Amino acid sequence: MTLAFRPKNSDDAEGTNSNSLIAVSYNESMCREALARMIIVDELPFKFVEHEGFRYYSNVLQPRFTIPTRTTIARDCIRLYSIERDRLKIFLEKSTQRISLTTDTWTSIQNINYMCLTAHFIDDDWQYHKRILNFRQVPNHKGETIGKVVESLLLSWGIDKIFTLTVDNAASNSGTVTYLDRITKEWGASILGGEFMHMRCCAHIVNLIVMEGLKSLHESIVKVLNVVRYVRSSPSRYDKFKACVEKVKIASKGCVCLDVPTRWNSTYMMLENAEKFQRAFERLRVNDAQYIRYFLDDGSGKKILGPPDFEDWDNVKVFVKFLKLFYEVTLRFSSSLYVTSNVFFHELCVMKIELTNLCDSEDLLLSMMARDMHEKFNKYWGDIEKLNLMMFVAVVRDPRYKLRFVNFWFAKWNPGAVADNMTKKVKKALVRMYEHYCDCDGYSNGQGQDGSSSNNVETRPVQDPHALVKSIYKMHLAANSLESKSEVERYLADCVEENSPNFCILNWWKVNSSKYRLLSKVARDVLAIPLSIVASESAFSTGGRVLDPFRSSLLPNTVEMLICAQNWLRATDIIDLQEAVEEVESYESLESVFNIWLPTQRTHHAMVAHLIEMLSRQSILSKCYNTLPSDEASSAARLIETEAFSTATASASTKDDGGSSPHHL
Repeated sequence: MTLAFRPKNSDDAEGTNSNSLIAVSYNESMCREALARMIIVDELPFKFVEHEGFRYYSNVLQPRFTIPTRTTIARDCIRLYSIERDRLKIFLEKSTQRISLTTDTWTSIQNINYMCLTAHFIDDDWQYHKRILNFRQVPNHKGETIGKVVESLLLSWGIDKIFTLTVDNAASNSGTVTYLDRITKEWGASILGGEFMHMRCCAHIVNLIVMEGLKSLHESIVKVLNVVRYVRSSPSRYDKFKACVEKVKIASKGCVCLDVPTRWNSTYMMLENAEKFQRAFERLRVNDAQYIRYFLDDGSGKKILGPPDFEDWDNVKVFVKFLKLFYEVTLRFSSSLYVTSNVFFHELCVMKIELTNLCDSEDLLLSMMARDMHEKFNKYWGDIEKLNLMMFVAVVRDPRYKLRFVNFWFAKWNPGAVADNMTKKVKKALVRMYEHYCDCDGYSNGQGQDGSSSNNVETRPVQDPHALVKSIYKMHLAANSLESKSEVERYLADCVEENSPNFCILNWWKVNSSKYRLLSKVARDVLAIPLSIVASESAFSTGGRVLDPFRSSLLPNTVEMLICAQNWLRATDIIDLQEAVEEVESYESLESVFNIWLPTQRTHHAMVAHLIEMLSRQSILSKCYNTLPSDEASSAARLIETEAFSTATASASTKDDGGSSPHHL
């Protein structure tokens, strides 16, 4: 065995010196696993291991490493996928929280239909996670077909606690939600009868709203689009444009980009970039003789709109400022790195106020666009009574706003009884969720159904009239005490938190989970609801890179393995609190043994066997020395055991010199 050293990092076990080195040894199996990980994470073809450059580099780096063939590395990737899948499955089967799902479909370059199923949840350490469960081939995009496939996949994972399913607005998705709603009821795992299961993709709705405003592109936008197309149509034109950029001294490292007609956000990005280069386009009129001729005739006798004049550029600035709001809203809805459900109502208010104000704008151009968009906005979000109440409950679960914030804006939109009724519905939905979790947990919510106190107060007749008076008053105090109220009432009665820039809603609930034991479980599931299907759509981008024209012969099972494993390997670790506590207790017990056992007292073989077992599996000790095969774990265990008890002996000798030897025989 060749011994090497590397600096200790934060993932290793605690040490006395953060700059110290730890011993590592050459391990063929670990090198193979690292290579498989690189193939998956970096989206490399299996034949990469047979490339001349890689083989030369590998031989220089470690001549003892046997470079596997493409077939062998494919098997290693499958093995790594199986390990990660089993680990995730064990967590999902043991977890108590509910899972929110997103799903979408895609047709690959192979003309094969794929469906991506993604799970969203918050772990015991209040960290938000998303995991691609499956990237599965489906026969068609029909709602019931997708529903049956999702059902079989959930059964294979052992998942039955589904909270919500977020889908886009395709008509077939209603069939998918209806099918899964019926199935979860049959499983007996639906929450409140599946009333809140169906979540519509908010980013998709924003896209429909803005596309309605841009359905007939303004002349100024068309002109800018045409000049961008001219610049990007050939390398020579692009070089002339870059020369103009340098001459007018525009300090921008980016450049103009074309838009995608079906995605309005690309139109916004095209206009935003083009606006920065207005002076370069003006200079192009002088430096490029073909520039003006291009707009005079398109070859068929028709004139092409352009180039834009100063008025057109002013209109573009207005468009960019207007569209920027909806672009930022889409980004917030589409985030997959932090929870988004609590921001929905805020962004809804922002869009409604902006569209309402612009409808009355003196600018006829903006006013016309705003009216079209406002009409589409009202189609999806105008009637708040038809929206999923969990989106409002999520805002109430934000300690900076709570129920008063929701009630305030309801009253702004619909003064009178409508606002009061909606506020009551939101509170009732929260209470029903809380009571459901109380029933599942076998926990009393602190109040009876009629709101009377459930505290054990003496209620039998009292003979002494003075004692009776005191008893009645005692019951009154108990009924109105803070302890007698449910967690919902106590939470809503508490003061709101300060809205500071560094406020983290998950950290707040983590700190206050002991105060609101069951309400925190409701918050954990509600906050994990995704507002968009971007997490599933992003997998299609990965699928497009994995299934490039040179790898289009990959089997659907292999494609699923590569895409899912990449997502799992790149993701942060899931914290299982019970497992973490067991690991720490095991490590602390091992540490205490090192501190009190002396060479004359140790049971050598039992200690080595325990070390081998810990080094051969995922544990705190293996994070320091890596997970080793049994033969190498045996050698490493003996080295660790010898070093540990040498330290213990030295410590005992020091105590003997000081006149104290509590452990010495």
